[in-house]
Amino acid sequence: MGRRSRLFGRGAAAAVLAVLALLPGAGGAAAAPGPGPASSAGDSGGDLASDLAAVDRSTAWTQLSTVKLNFPTYHPEGLVVTADRFYLSSTQIIEPTQTYPAPVDGFDRTPGKGVGHLFVIDRTGKLLKDVVLGHGDVYHPGGIDLHGNDLWVPVAQYRPGSTAEIDRVDIRTLEVTRAFTVDDHIGGIVYDASTGHLVGNNWGSRTFYEWTPSGKPVTTWKNPENLVDFQDCQYVPKGKMACGGITNLPQTPTGGGAKATYELGGIALLDLRTHAVVNEFPFQQWSAAGHVMTRNPLKLSADGDGITMWAAPDNGEESAGTQIYTWQAKVPKRS
Repeated sequence: MGRRSRLFGRGAAAAVLAVLALLPGAGGAAAAPGPGPASSAGDSGGDLASDLAAVDRSTAWTQLSTVKLNFPTYHPEGLVVTADRFYLSSTQIIEPTQTYPAPVDGFDRTPGKGVGHLFVIDRTGKLLKDVVLGHGDVYHPGGIDLHGNDLWVPVAQYRPGSTAEIDRVDIRTLEVTRAFTVDDHIGGIVYDASTGHLVGNNWGSRTFYEWTPSGKPVTTWKNPENLVDFQDCQYVPKGKMACGGITNLPQTPTGGGAKATYELGGIALLDLRTHAVVNEFPFQQWSAAGHVMTRNPLKLSADGDGITMWAAPDNGEESAGTQIYTWQAKVPKRS
């Protein structure tokens, strides 16, 4: 098991409350499903793009808190944070995929069976609503993004080079609308507020697609980042995208070799116009189950003099279940 960071007390709680006060709609008690805040954590006060561009390997991150989710969470995929809610997409595996001895109809594995979920959670970790996503072989929701009242969710087959549908969930009613379909596995999505377009990444995030909200293709581009495979992304004003992810690296021969892996975590800031990497940095903080924090979904917010990150790296069946961790880093301002 990896290192566990120490959890701080009253000072940490005060810091979390200060961050929440910056989020639109903060100040009220958590509400039941229905009309909700229409802005995500990334829209809070501060300049997230500049802050992320200033982070480097020496930046100190402090764990502020954890929120335990006391319901079956399965395999978390995407996260959105608002003033009074968490929205968490997740994949429930009923029958795991099995690798074919040789490709069948262009696929390297069976489709498996599962159920996609979008959990609506209050800020104490209480489940408010479980929205079922997908159908048939299409049951794998990915990274999610919120724009206005529209929560965008890709739901794909759980195998590369397959198919996906792009869903729009109205967070006021939790009604799910299928916007369009894609002939590839889409594992994450971002709404680019500077163009009104959607940007999605495929299996392993090696390719990005850009569409109009109705699904008309705009462009395709190769991922310029090779440090990690992205697990969850978000729009960053203006015209940028932040993504977190993981790469499993083989250990040394004495540490188990190729049969044992080391989780390298990282975060990247990409320019959605030039498709270039603005900044990237490793993130090696560990969860209760020994996973790197960027293994599964995360979201980031600028709070005026630093960055707050929420992450849910552990699956529901692991040692401590799924917890949503809150981290904060102070970032020096550029002159």
